[in-house]
Amino acid sequence: MENSNQYFDVIISGGGLSGSLMALSLSQLSKGDGSLLSIAIIETQPFSQTSSADENSLFDERVLALSHGSARYLAKLGVWQYLKDDASAITDIDISDRGHFAKARLTAKEYGVNALGYVIEMALIGKGQLKALSNNTITAKKCTATNSTNVKKNIHWFSPDSIADINWQSQEQDKDTIDKTQVKVTLNSGKILSAKLLLGCDGAQSPVRKLANIDVTCDDYQQVALIANVSTSKAHHHKAFERFTEFGPIAMLPLKSLKSLKSVKAKVRTAAAGASRCSLVWTMTPAQAAEIKHLSDDDFKVKLERAFGSYLGAITHVGKRDTYPLVLLQAQQQTYHRMALVGNASHTIHPIAGQGFNLGLRDVEVMADLIKNALAAGQDIGDFALLHSYQMNRAKDQQQVIQLTDSLVTLFANNLPPLILGRNIGLQALNVISPLKDALVKKTMGY
Repeated sequence: MENSNQYFDVIISGGGLSGSLMALSLSQLSKGDGSLLSIAIIETQPFSQTSSADENSLFDERVLALSHGSARYLAKLGVWQYLKDDASAITDIDISDRGHFAKARLTAKEYGVNALGYVIEMALIGKGQLKALSNNTITAKKCTATNSTNVKKNIHWFSPDSIADINWQSQEQDKDTIDKTQVKVTLNSGKILSAKLLLGCDGAQSPVRKLANIDVTCDDYQQVALIANVSTSKAHHHKAFERFTEFGPIAMLPLKSLKSLKSVKAKVRTAAAGASRCSLVWTMTPAQAAEIKHLSDDDFKVKLERAFGSYLGAITHVGKRDTYPLVLLQAQQQTYHRMALVGNASHTIHPIAGQGFNLGLRDVEVMADLIKNALAAGQDIGDFALLHSYQMNRAKDQQQVIQLTDSLVTLFANNLPPLILGRNIGLQALNVISPLKDALVKKTMGY
């Protein structure tokens, strides 16, 4: 008979990108007695570790830009080996303001690295993380609401399932033992889980954040991101473009050609030799998006070519177009009693600099390091001191990135002549003022 109150060291709400990465980061940490941390992952979507990326409902089809620092951390965790063949390196970044003189270029060579970052489908990152979880001496267990068996592995999946209630009160273990403060989680399946620490990795609509009554500030940019994969007549040569236009910023990120992707079946790979694939992220008003999204492919190609320019030649192919509303969401606090928020549960930001996932990854890295140090010192991994350290560390990084993205949105969305002149002088200055350029590159590379 299954124990009605199962105990874990850490409970992770959400098994998507942040949740599976958090579990992977903690999976090899040992307690004082030498045993590994016991970790529960609660995920609403069913999944199979052996499913193909396009069948895996945990991860959507969007493309992510991984910073140099993020790729290095994924390599440390054993994930990069599953991604490197499908990831496209960014060796150069061109920044320009349409209709104006200024341009800036960032190059990997200048900073002694092979790539400033990489571009890869979100689903492939998620699939790689799950592979690393299964191969890193850990076997993730698929649980259902009606069927689960006890195993001696330390990663336990409760999926599909979700959190119905959280009790943060102290619970007596035994009259003859010292009381241990825990967080108790009740699942919709009826299972009850307890742990020293609860980590909310469950997205912008985080259920655990709401159950903790943590307020959020939400600023609507009154913009949407139109996203599609496109092909161009000229090869991208691993160059990314950030093009500011009167329609909104356009990012063109280099992708691996379908022919070179191991994850794509041969029958769907492109037959066109030398074709260039890019991930398009075009920011615009909702009204513009409604109009542009419903254009025919040919009309859309013309519209995009006019806005983006001739850097990559003609737009030869357009994939499925999707739109996403853009908001800045910030939790008013990163932590609660024996609980912390990670990734989008804590913050969602504008995609203008491609920093959203990378910011969340650094949340994971910092939390994992704090827990590792606490375990080494024999300290409680859920106590106030650890959570306070996490809050203080992440607040600075998050504010720096949010200020960067917000300033770019504001500066390049304004067509007042003095601001146009000022931003173009600023772009030109990036090319000649090393400290300014170095600071920007360091932050975008994830350091």
